[in-house]
This record gives sequence, C-alpha cells and structure tokens, in this order.
Amino acid sequence: MLQCIFLLSDSGEVMLEKQLTGHRVDRSICDWFWDHVISQGDSFKSQSVIASPTHYLFQVVREGITFLACTQVEMPPLMGIEFLCRVADVLSDYLGGLNEDVIKDNFVIVYELLDEMIDNGFPLTTEPNILREMIAPPNIVSKVLSVVTGTSSNVSDTLPGATGSCVPWRAADPKYANNEIYVDLVEEMDAVINRDGVLVKCEIYGEVRVNSHLSGFPDLTLSFVNPSILDDVRFHPCVRFRPWESHQILSFVPPDGEFKLMSYRVKKLKSTPLYVKPQLTSGDGKCRVDVMVGIKNDPGKTIDSITLQFQLPPCILSADLTSNHGTVNILSNKTCSWSIGRIPKDKAPSLSGTLMLGTERLHVFPTFQVGFRIMGVALSGLQTNKVDLNPAPNRLYKGFRALTQAGEFEVRS
Repeated sequence: MLQCIFLLSDSGEVMLEKQLTGHRVDRSICDWFWDHVISQGDSFKSQSVIASPTHYLFQVVREGITFLACTQVEMPPLMGIEFLCRVADVLSDYLGGLNEDVIKDNFVIVYELLDEMIDNGFPLTTEPNILREMIAPPNIVSKVLSVVTGTSSNVSDTLPGATGSCVPWRAADPKYANNEIYVDLVEEMDAVINRDGVLVKCEIYGEVRVNSHLSGFPDLTLSFVNPSILDDVRFHPCVRFRPWESHQILSFVPPDGEFKLMSYRVKKLKSTPLYVKPQLTSGDGKCRVDVMVGIKNDPGKTIDSITLQFQLPPCILSADLTSNHGTVNILSNKTCSWSIGRIPKDKAPSLSGTLMLGTERLHVFPTFQVGFRIMGVALSGLQTNKVDLNPAPNRLYKGFRALTQAGEFEVRS
C-alpha cells in the first residue's frame, strides 16, 4: 500500500504532492532523498527501491521528472515501481510529453488522474483508454472554458462504458462502421562499438503496438513467424499467458484504440546497419578529427534521419569542423551535432576539422552517439505471421508496419 506520491523537478523542487491514506507523509522525506541524490549522484538515482530511516521509497525518473512514492508497510516492490511507470506513461500520453512546465500548467488534470488511478494506496484504474472516458485530456477549448466559467474539473459526469464490461480495459459494446486493426513493430537498437571497431554489444528493444477499432467483443490471436528469438517479454493485462507459454501465440481481447500489446528484447545481434569510423590525432595543442559514416549492412529499406553527436572534452578551446554532406552545429553546451539525413549514393559522408586544445594533447576522447530511422523493417528479424479474429466480421481491415530506430547507439574513439 502506497501512502504518498511526490513529483520532483530536476532541481529537487516538489511540484506535486498526493497523500493517499490517512497517514500523512511529511515533505521532509523529499529533502532527505534529494540530499542523497546530490551527494551520491547517478548511483543513487539508479536505485528503484530505497530504504530511508522512516520509509521505503520507490523512484522512477522520466524526462527529468522524479516520481517518488513512499510506504511504511510491507508490499511487493514491483507493484510500486510498475504503478509509478504507469503513472508516468499516462501523464506523458495525456499531456503530450513530460517536463516541469507541462506538469505545472496541467496541475488539476494530474491530480484528477491520480484520484482515479489509485484508491487508499492501492492501484485502481490504470488503463489509459478508460481514463480518457473519465477525464477529458487537456486542450485549448477546455482551458478557455475553465477560465470563462470558473470551473476547472475535467471529470465526466457519467461512468465509462467499461464499468458494464467483464474486462476492465474495454467498453461494453462499441460499434464501428468499419472494423480495423493495425499492428506496428517499433524497435530501438542499442549498440556499443569500441575504439577498435569491434561490436561489443548489440541488442533490440521492441514493442508491439496495436490500434484497434473493432465492434462488439472480439477475441484476437496474433502469431509470429519466429517467436523463439524473443527474450524478456512483457504483456498488456489483456494477454492470456497460457497460449503464449504453450504455443507462443498472443491471445487477447483488445482495448479500444491504441495500446502497447507487448514489449520484448532480442539479444546478441551480430551487426549494425551503419558504420562510424572516427579518427582523432592530437599533438602540439591541436587535434585533427576525421569521421566517416556509411552503410555497413543494407537493410533493404532507406536509412534516414541519420545524426551523429558527441561532447567536446573540457580542454577544447575552439572547434572548426566541416562536412561534405549535411550540416554541423556546435551547441552552447559544447555538443557537436552533425545532421546527415540520408546517405547519398555517390559519396560517403565525412566530417573533418581541427580542435584547438588547452593542453598539449587530448587525453579524454569523445563517445559518438548515432541516430537513425528505418521505416518498413524490423532489424531484429521478428516477423508477424497473421491476425485472426473471432467472431470474424464481414469486413475487416488489417495492417502491419515496422520501424527501427537508434536507441543507445555508441561508438567510442
């Protein structure tokens, strides 16, 4: 049972406090927490469960916002962590992102969402589609009306349709003129390449996202061609675990609208779609930089939105960098950003230039962060087989898409 939730900014300010039970948690616990964040740094913020002198704390950090929950009673730690993750996901979905200004501008809606999502310290309604029926997402019209009428509540006067359904994530009997279901495979590639060009780590984090507009009470099955490659799978509550365990088939009654059906990892991949070859030579107070980027393994689809970023070391006094393709910018925080876009067929993009050093030689070499996007292909190799619907409507429109983009893709120099 959670007793209190705090939302902290990246400076430690308490932006929101929600007491969940009759036992009031003092804000001094936030001061204790932030003092340890300052003194211990990232090692402390990476701990999901923390034991303070008076409480057990659960923390989740999203976009610089710290979601902090407190309890003094025995409870499953994963329940507290999962609930905070769900709160962060719902707020990000409702508000179009997470940052300090957005939280403060939509203070009332955040409170109303927390009122519906947890009751007396126990999670209650956490399904985004049901919450949207109960609390209207913010928009310009609602903000203007709240100013004119003086009312700030966004809570609906009627109960959501799911209250009459045997599954809490789906309305009782939705009806559509066209029955549609679309399945998206969205993957992120995490890779580390050392200074010798050797691939140290390469894995995929992926999500199966579904957009469902189906009448009645459909029962769906989704199968894959090669499900054996999947690791660390996590499912939406609508998924029945027994069919997956026995036949690796997803059997579920879908929520209405968009939702994340499952997430997965594919580990120990052998190659990346791009190569990045940095070469840095320093001496006599200067450092020569040469970086080449090109296609290593052609995925069969266009690789676009290619970017390369690296942090200039503190000893750099000035930088003169140019490229034969794309644009190069040096940001105020000493970050060099090279926007390549697509790789041309007639030449390999290269960046070169000179860095002026405040020391004789460069002792700290930068790490290059690579970004890219590939539409129409899942680099993990995962392939959807088919979607079956029972009962089958007269007209059913189905669609499948795939997208792979760079996650934590690092090239060390």
